[in-house]
Amino acid sequence: MNTLPKSRLVSGFWLLLAAGLVGYHLTLIFSGLVPNLVSRPLHMAFILPFVLILGASSRAGLVSGTVLTVLGVGAALWIALNNDMLGDQYGFLEGDFQKLIAITLLVVTLETARRAIGWPLPIVAGLALLYGLYGQYIPGQFGHSGTPLSSFLGTLTIAEGGIWGSLTGVSVGVVSIFVIFGAVLNAGEAGQGFMNVAAAAAGRLKGGAAKVSVISSALFGSISGSASANVASTGAITLPAMTKLGYPKRLSAAVEAVASSGGQIMPPLMGAGAFVMVELTGVPYTSIMAAAILPAFLYFLAVWVGINAYASRYDLKGVDEADRPARRDVIITSLFFLVPFSVLLWAMFGAKFTPEYSAALAILAGALLLFINADLKSNRDQIIDRFTSAVLNAARQVSMIAAIILCASIIIGVLSITGLGVKITSLILEGSGGLLWPSLLLTALACLILGMEVPTTAAYVICVSVAGPALTQLGLEPLQAHLFVFWFALLSTITPPVCGAVFIAAGMIGENWLKVALTAMALGIGLYIIPLGMIANPDMLRLAEAPVAALIAMIRVAVGLTLVSYGLIGARKIVPTVLMVLAGLLVVFSGLVI
Repeated sequence: MNTLPKSRLVSGFWLLLAAGLVGYHLTLIFSGLVPNLVSRPLHMAFILPFVLILGASSRAGLVSGTVLTVLGVGAALWIALNNDMLGDQYGFLEGDFQKLIAITLLVVTLETARRAIGWPLPIVAGLALLYGLYGQYIPGQFGHSGTPLSSFLGTLTIAEGGIWGSLTGVSVGVVSIFVIFGAVLNAGEAGQGFMNVAAAAAGRLKGGAAKVSVISSALFGSISGSASANVASTGAITLPAMTKLGYPKRLSAAVEAVASSGGQIMPPLMGAGAFVMVELTGVPYTSIMAAAILPAFLYFLAVWVGINAYASRYDLKGVDEADRPARRDVIITSLFFLVPFSVLLWAMFGAKFTPEYSAALAILAGALLLFINADLKSNRDQIIDRFTSAVLNAARQVSMIAAIILCASIIIGVLSITGLGVKITSLILEGSGGLLWPSLLLTALACLILGMEVPTTAAYVICVSVAGPALTQLGLEPLQAHLFVFWFALLSTITPPVCGAVFIAAGMIGENWLKVALTAMALGIGLYIIPLGMIANPDMLRLAEAPVAALIAMIRVAVGLTLVSYGLIGARKIVPTVLMVLAGLLVVFSGLVI
């Protein structure tokens, strides 16, 4: 009797599990309402094997990961199966067995996040748990009155106030669907379509290879939402192209890092931040997209201006005509992302479907396109490879984001139970003397520090939970406050000492990371100025309600950014640099006095 090799059996298992994960999340969209204490624990049960077992890097890690997966999946399934009973307990644990379930869920959540992204976020969550358990012994205003153990653990694990809270709901219902959408597009010709469109649009220009990187990374980032994934994918093509044309290594790597970081502020995905923002602000997703698009455009404009300045300094060439794609290739491959994006936009704005339902329809359109290639032919092996790639990559990425969100939900739950968030808000108001701009600077510093240790979305969630109320009390609209915090949480992708996108790009091209980081900070100056510009020019976020005022505000900020960017990179002498930067800042912040 013939038997399959063990490796094929194992790979088949992971493929089936990944397909189950993708199918489960799509089924939730099309099947109607499912109780939260069913859908969210099942979400956790699906993602644990991919982080704890598939992601294991040693035999010990594999064994311990398998044990934790069995315990975690068992506990999550117990919650789902007993959701009716638990709903009647109102977050209060009954008996030692339920306490054991609660402790298991919390430990598994912390360890899953640690294996997915490292120590910092789980440490913050662990400290939050310790504060919730023992904070009543802290004297002064930062202590709390104490919460019974059964109530504290129960609120976090059997009610919708902790790991099954609204953030996890966003991960289940929206983020996962858009991540699957991105994985389906990337499995086909859409990625090549992005590159071809970028090369056709900018390849012939001065500094064309760098500009191709900017456009392709903006397009790719709109569906990947991960700066690191963006660098690794588009950088594999753009970095060799820039090197071949004689671009300085530090510049090539900096361009790719800065352009890829912009993917996390680029609608529609925004690195999952857009959907978390919907939940936290109550602002419709389409309104967040409308508010985010002009700042994202300004970011890439500043990068473009910086590349032009470098192009003049180093005489950077465009892409050779022989290396640019043929017009037919551009048109054909662009359809592989234009068709799914058109379905997405029609469903959201034309048919008025929800974002997640619209994305599910776009996934189906993208899946159909996996059956043909750029030559408009079908190849059985290629089709199998594409669907395999789509479901496996989707499962890995959904699991990574879910691990982050589940862990962050512990922190948010503790802040809510203990009232610590309100106390930190009061501290910010006191420390800033009740003034808006000092509060903004304190918040920006907190975002930068926290963003160096945890992923952007988690840093945003934690920062906005404690600083957001203070900023809104000082007069900011909720969306203004949230976008401000989200942008500053992104700073760490290019700002030393922890600059993930820079590390990856520098490693790929073989350049000193600090040189790359300094160049990236100059190119990405918009990341530091635009969030403050949003506050000084609030009309810029009102594209949907007041398009003319929004465009006027955007033009003002664009002029100021152009002066700052060119002054930092193109002036090259201290006096002109200082004058141009000051003039640019005056223009950006002139909205405060107009």
